[in-house]
Amino acid sequence: MTSQLLSLPIDSFRDDADLAVFASLDEAVATLRPDEPVQVLYPDELRANARAFLTQFPGQTLYAVKVNPDRRVLQYLYNAGVRHFDVASEGEVELVHSMFPNARLSFMHPIKSRRAIASAFRMGVRDFVIDSESEIIKVIEETNAASRINLFVRIALPKGSAAYDLSGKFGAEHDEAVTLLRQARRVSHKLGLCFHVGSQCLNPVSYREAIEKARAIVAEAGVTLDILDIGGGFPVAYPDMVPPPFEDYMAEIRQAVADNGFAATELWCEPGRGLAGTGGKVIVKVEHRRGDKLYLNDGTYGSLFDAGQGFGWRYPARLIRPDAEISATDVPQPSPLMKPFSFFGPTCDNIDFMKGPFYLPEDVQEGDWIEIGQLGAYGFAMRTGFNGFKADTTVAVRPEPIFPVEVPKAARPIRIQDKLVARRAVRAAHK
Repeated sequence: MTSQLLSLPIDSFRDDADLAVFASLDEAVATLRPDEPVQVLYPDELRANARAFLTQFPGQTLYAVKVNPDRRVLQYLYNAGVRHFDVASEGEVELVHSMFPNARLSFMHPIKSRRAIASAFRMGVRDFVIDSESEIIKVIEETNAASRINLFVRIALPKGSAAYDLSGKFGAEHDEAVTLLRQARRVSHKLGLCFHVGSQCLNPVSYREAIEKARAIVAEAGVTLDILDIGGGFPVAYPDMVPPPFEDYMAEIRQAVADNGFAATELWCEPGRGLAGTGGKVIVKVEHRRGDKLYLNDGTYGSLFDAGQGFGWRYPARLIRPDAEISATDVPQPSPLMKPFSFFGPTCDNIDFMKGPFYLPEDVQEGDWIEIGQLGAYGFAMRTGFNGFKADTTVAVRPEPIFPVEVPKAARPIRIQDKLVARRAVRAAHK
């Protein structure tokens, strides 16, 4: 999906992903004064996250495409050095293959349709996850027993310390996993084992415990393992949920791999939220206030699906009121008190509700804008067009400097101090 082109002066300043670029989110609001939700990407944040994994994880980093399949996100991560992608459907395979024909794609969904397997194989996919004997048979049959197929046995893990538990749906239990490893070894060019500790894992030791379980299964199976894939689950910070430092996870994983005899085994990981979470936000507008309930132009059928699911964590929110920043006086104004709010989305569905709490100034009102953060993961991916509410406008925010010095002033993006001029340009463009 491409961004909606903006009929504004800022259109002449686009980055290599064809996005209008602003120096700050506040500048974007002051310039656009949007009536529909605006998705915001932070290319520098995505690049920094990618570099952290690529330089500190002791193995291959696969981006979990499901988290945010936006073509611009994929392009930013590819430009940062990501060359390996975790795909889970025929659609994701087609998307990434069309953009990066030479990238490695690994089909990490344990349950796949026969058509998806055959289609992925035709597009060069050779890595397939299985967690049952019937899935091995499907892969072998749909690839015509290709000699260079790599099978990964996904093992089940008990509920752990992740904020969003992923146990129960996928994964073979210990005894079955032993049998599957032996079967897969006979038909695999390279044999892998994988697991997932759960989304937003808050304890690095969870990876050690899973690696120890993997060691016990491999030892009992008596097979040589070529690849150990430790999955995703790498967390980002939310209000009231600050995970341990990234380096703690990397140190725990490296030591657990060494302690459990996998030092010579190729290591993979599949970050999704850890790569994309901090790289996106959404700008929403308040359409109505009723007590401590705010009615927004986006909701659970849009970018805020996760915020309405009761997973137990809050999303950071900040009021944006550009008019208040332009004042004829330099006298400091007292900061309004903060209070908790809940959100309703724009649809007629009563479950389009986000309990929060979202802490905002007590004087928030209709016409204000709100920035909601940490939505680079799932915020872009979960949007629907239900009830006719759908907006595709996306911009990028890159702090200054973002253009060479020699670029003429007229070709520079509108700066925060030019808001009044920007507003006049917006009004003129929409007359």
